[in-house]
Amino acid sequence: MCRWLAYSGTPVLLDTILYKPAHSLIDQSLHSKLGVETTNGDGFGVGWYSDGNVTPALLRDVGPAWNNRNLREIADHVCAPLFFAHIRASTGTAVQQSNCHPFRHGRWMFMHNGAISGFHLMRRDLTMLVDPALYADIEGTTDSEVMFYLALTFGLDQDPPAAVARMAGVVERAGHDHGVEFPLQMTLAVTDGTSVWAFRYSSAHASRSLFYSSRVDTLRRLHPDVAFLRDISEETRLIVSEPLGDLPGAWHQVPESTYGIVQPGADAMYPFTPAPA
Repeated sequence: MCRWLAYSGTPVLLDTILYKPAHSLIDQSLHSKLGVETTNGDGFGVGWYSDGNVTPALLRDVGPAWNNRNLREIADHVCAPLFFAHIRASTGTAVQQSNCHPFRHGRWMFMHNGAISGFHLMRRDLTMLVDPALYADIEGTTDSEVMFYLALTFGLDQDPPAAVARMAGVVERAGHDHGVEFPLQMTLAVTDGTSVWAFRYSSAHASRSLFYSSRVDTLRRLHPDVAFLRDISEETRLIVSEPLGDLPGAWHQVPESTYGIVQPGADAMYPFTPAPA
């Protein structure tokens, strides 16, 4: 499986969220506490939106995040209000750059932790459902990228939760048609550069871990001595596979079968159910 984080809020240096926390994503690449694997060294990726660009920038590589000099080099120089970062532990597909998350299409970014069980059995069925106009843009061989392109096919531009629900429903139907009892395991995040949608769901209702950070105003009251909290806006939020530290009151688990949206204004959380295929 994998570990990931999504950051939205006051522009910060990548170093602030990727390297500085006590249990940073870099530390998790070697010492994950809640993942299936302790080590996540089958590649990494970061994506961000810079001023004046609608499409996000990506840096992805097949090596482990903990010793990548290029990642360390840019972390002190790239500043943005929205970051996706992902460390990969392959579930069977090749370790290659095109299989590293996040994935990008136009203004959209997508990353995933989990797997489609029996993906090799249903790969053809699922890829044939991708819009022909999108199909040629699939670069890699992962189940995650197919999930992204299915969501795009099902209207990600118009209604992200509905598109992801249709994608999940199609995956479950294909799995059941091939005799797979619990086809889908996912915690995923998708963004258009303004809002971030995060989903926690699995067919077995035993999903991988996912957490969100507390409101900044609440954390300021709890920890008035933490300098970082004085410098960020009250709309700043992190969504992570596992907490980046042990600051009391900082983290809350996303409930099972739930999705949330981080957006300008009030954030929200709702039940998530796959749409019948």
